[in-house]
Amino acid sequence: MPGFIVGVGRGGLAPGVYLSHRLDVPMLSVDHSSRVFGFADALLINLARRSAAGEQLLFIDDINDSGGTIHYLREALAREGAAAGAVRFATLIDNSRSSERVDYASRVIDRAENRDWFVFPWEAMASRATLVEEAESVPERLGRE
Repeated sequence: MPGFIVGVGRGGLAPGVYLSHRLDVPMLSVDHSSRVFGFADALLINLARRSAAGEQLLFIDDINDSGGTIHYLREALAREGAAAGAVRFATLIDNSRSSERVDYASRVIDRAENRDWFVFPWEAMASRATLVEEAESVPERLGRE
């Protein structure tokens, strides 16, 4: 059982809260979606130290698509001395062609075959224009290279 669930903002926050309640494990969050350079670094340093001391951490995000977020987090944690075996990653959807692997996934897709743009319930609150803009910001995921 992890010592902490770590929700990866934004997409991993809602599933992280749910899992935290379900497992009765405290939750922390780390923001990666804002793309504000260095914003999450202090928390990642603290998490790396906790894992080096033996604490188990479970990071959760909505989707592992390209692998960029998970790669960034793993690299930042490793740079600060995190124990690799104490850090796990879970996603709701895992792209089998991603550059990174996760430890747990609810569903696995192959982006070469499935170009769907996934809108999770907590994202459905956004306007249609925002959802379209976000989808079109990554044309290669939609097969529009």
